[in-house]
Amino acid sequence: MLVDEVEEIILKGGNGGNGRVSFCRPPQRGPDGGNGGNGGDVYVVTIDDIMALGQFAGKKEFVAGSGNPGDRNRKSGHSGEDIEIRVPVGTSFVDLDFGRSFELNHIGARILVSKGGKGGRGNYEFRSSTNTTPKTAELGEKGQKKRFKVVLRLLADYGLIGLPNAGKSSLLNELTRANVKTAAYAFTTLEPNLGVVGGKVIADNPGLIKGASKGRGLGIKFLKHIEKATLLLHCVSAESEDVVNDYGTIREELNNYNPALLEKREIVLLTKTDVVSDKELQKKIAMLKKQNRSVFPVSILDQESIDGLKKLLIEE
Repeated sequence: MLVDEVEEIILKGGNGGNGRVSFCRPPQRGPDGGNGGNGGDVYVVTIDDIMALGQFAGKKEFVAGSGNPGDRNRKSGHSGEDIEIRVPVGTSFVDLDFGRSFELNHIGARILVSKGGKGGRGNYEFRSSTNTTPKTAELGEKGQKKRFKVVLRLLADYGLIGLPNAGKSSLLNELTRANVKTAAYAFTTLEPNLGVVGGKVIADNPGLIKGASKGRGLGIKFLKHIEKATLLLHCVSAESEDVVNDYGTIREELNNYNPALLEKREIVLLTKTDVVSDKELQKKIAMLKKQNRSVFPVSILDQESIDGLKKLLIEE
């Protein structure tokens, strides 16, 4: 199951180790307490795995290693181990205490998010001409502790949208090497699926229904995954008795979710063209062209139309 939003996680740097109070044994004299080691840092690193946020399903707090205390003979304690939290490309972190946020949009990005505490100084560091036997040392500093909300928005070039059973997943399978479950009933797609054509990523969004923006159905919670798409592929089934209404329903829900989605470039894909007569097909194409001039009829049983759509997308 895809985890694409986590309400709160805690990322904490390791605590610094305490400084040591100690003195040389005779015949030497004087302080020799070493410094504590620094606490480990917490980094977030992006990887090419959209399922990576699943690690937060059962664990909400991640803590780097603490520094070791200082030792005798002016020996410093070992620093704590850093940790890396691996997240998918397209992940945003929102600081729940300060409202700041950052987003990771390319593979291999590595950002320090919580710094470990500095190790405390041992009593050797406090010696002076007026204090030759200091009996104090510093405590290590606490590591930074931060709370984040984590949100994944897939970085897809193209976003497939439409009513349930409009043929989106079947089309994704034909256009790419995806192997998405399909069936002749609504809500087969329960989470976004990805495929690649010509080096460009297509995201198949679960079907929307009227009232989705008010919580009906499944698709609305996944619409964030097409917010960054450069082109929307709006699937309308030729089986529909009212293709204009189907088109308008999805447009209305997009507007209710985020009006900016209506400003994106869009191609209307009239799918399942093999199930209607040529006369009816031409009529529905004409009706949709009154709503959007970019209408492309396609059927997964018509390889010529699939090849034509592939060519269109690759050349975009």
